[in-house]
Amino acid sequence: MTDTPAHGAPLPALHATAARRRSAGIYGTIVASAVLAAGGSHLRTVALAVAVLVTLLVYWAAEGYAELLGEHAHSGRLPSWSHVRASLAGIWPMVTASYVPLASLLVVRVLGADTRTAATVALVVAIALLLVQGWVAGKAAQLRGVRLLAVTLIAGAFGVMMILLKLFVTH
Repeated sequence: MTDTPAHGAPLPALHATAARRRSAGIYGTIVASAVLAAGGSHLRTVALAVAVLVTLLVYWAAEGYAELLGEHAHSGRLPSWSHVRASLAGIWPMVTASYVPLASLLVVRVLGADTRTAATVALVVAIALLLVQGWVAGKAAQLRGVRLLAVTLIAGAFGVMMILLKLFVTH
C-alpha cells in the first residue's frame, strides 16, 4: 500500500494544494468584503462589482508574483511557465470566492434594492461564506468541538469586521 493516489501526486502535495486553495478562498472573501464595505455606499452596483473583481485580480497577481519571487529568488533562476501557471491556478480561489457575494449583490439590486442595501446583503452572504470556509478548513485539519467552533467563528469574525468597517466609513 502506498501514499500515492492513482494519478501519481503524493498525498502531502495534494493536502498542501487543497490547504493553499482554501486559504486563498478565505483571503479572497475577506478582500471582496473589504471592497464591498468601502465602496458599497459610494459606487454604483456595476462599478462596485467591477471594483471587487479588479481588486481581487490585482491581489491574485501580486500574491502569485510575490510567492514565485520568494521561491526562486535565491536560486537566480526564473520559474518555468508551467510552474507559473500551476502556482497561479493554486490561488485562483482568491478570485472565485467573490462570485457568490457578487451574485447576491447583483440579484438583490435587480430585485429592486439600492446599491447600499445590496452591498450589505452581499456582506452578510460573505460572512456566511467565511463561516463555511472556516468550518471546512477546520474539518480538513481534523478539528472537533470547541476548536472547530473557534476557527469557524474566527473566519466569520473577519466578515463582521468588514460590516463594522462599512458602518464606520458610511456614518
